[in-house]
Amino acid sequence: MKAGMLGVVLLLLLAGLPMSGQAQQFQIKTHTLKNGMKIIVEEDRSIPNVALYIFYRIGSRNERPGTTGLSHFFEHMMFNGAKKYGPKQFDQTMEAAGGSNNAYTSRDLTVYQDWFPKSALELIFDLEADRIRDLSFDPKVIESERGVVASERRSSVDANNFGILFEQLFATAYTAHPYQWPVVGWMVDIENWKIDDLKRHFEMGYSPSNATMVVSGDISAEEIFKLAEKFIEPIPSHAPPAAVTTKEPAQLGERRAVIKKFAQLPILMMGYHVPEAKHADYYALQMLQTILFSGQSSRMYQRIVDKDQLALSVGGGSGPTFDPTLFTISSQPKANVAPEKIEAAIYDEFEKVKTVGVTDEELQKARNILLAGFYRQMKTISGKANIIGTYEVFFGDYQKLFTAADDYAKVSKADVQRVAKQYFHEKNRTVVTLVPEKETK
Repeated sequence: MKAGMLGVVLLLLLAGLPMSGQAQQFQIKTHTLKNGMKIIVEEDRSIPNVALYIFYRIGSRNERPGTTGLSHFFEHMMFNGAKKYGPKQFDQTMEAAGGSNNAYTSRDLTVYQDWFPKSALELIFDLEADRIRDLSFDPKVIESERGVVASERRSSVDANNFGILFEQLFATAYTAHPYQWPVVGWMVDIENWKIDDLKRHFEMGYSPSNATMVVSGDISAEEIFKLAEKFIEPIPSHAPPAAVTTKEPAQLGERRAVIKKFAQLPILMMGYHVPEAKHADYYALQMLQTILFSGQSSRMYQRIVDKDQLALSVGGGSGPTFDPTLFTISSQPKANVAPEKIEAAIYDEFEKVKTVGVTDEELQKARNILLAGFYRQMKTISGKANIIGTYEVFFGDYQKLFTAADDYAKVSKADVQRVAKQYFHEKNRTVVTLVPEKETK
């Protein structure tokens, strides 16, 4: 996009979203229940539907050796029966009322997503309260879901070459911090969780005081607060997960790991330690990520896939996290292309940013891409529930989303060049390579 178009694009985008403290135009209200759960409501009467997200501050970073994978396990268990609604009834009841749901687990969070017509509002609160308060720990269900999770690990990691490398990348890059273990858990832990482990993890992770509920749609804040007080507030809170105080020591030299197994092509994956979401460098790193990796016009794609024709794909980036994370880069070399050639090209592109910098046009284009994606989310009730909750839990205050455009606008070429120099160097790098072997019979 030409530089002169930036103002037009931003004007069109900003016309759809109030910024700089004007959250009231979005009809956002908050309320904290007596048990500690924070409720955030965004009124949107555009369609007679509702999106309800619950963000639990429990993820693999809150686990320990022996209990890895428990947060992901409960993502499954939460759909498998409680006191009032038994096995399979959560989905069946919601779908019969015209709703649907999903959930995901990360290193930091477990998030539950409900989408439904306004007519099902009270029912959804009843369903959520039932599983938060009285989740079933039926031994048969536990063993069944243990098998499901073990099977998921086999398919997503053990039988997936990219999954294997991603797991080994974090296990190699981290030596102290709990980001080192996989969200799905190590297989030996999945096979050996005890019922007491499960109950302790659920009690601390699913305490109402450890959660934030975000509701967007055809509702009023007052009716949501009343329903929350009726169904959620009577649920007692427990002690939250212990604070994660471990800091990953500064990496003092490049680390490498090599995976040898049957594969058609090699894979290259690397990671650089970068800061958490609340850090001042977050927005500059997002701008650098966009310039280097966003789309077919990005620097890395143009160099590695188009110009040099070394790889079938290349991608990279990082997202918001509670603690310092990895900026990961992955590439699938073409047949007969050594991964080392792609490595050299990636390092060369980073060096260009460090020594020459980026252009005004690249900076403006990156800002346009990021803002367009940001505002695209804000056009739907589901997107708004997700992004409001994301800013609340990762950045500490949902209102910070209303200054996001300003935060991206403040990033200069010098900022992008500085973070490239600060984080993307050899001592801060971990490289994992898959070397194909012949299939064993």
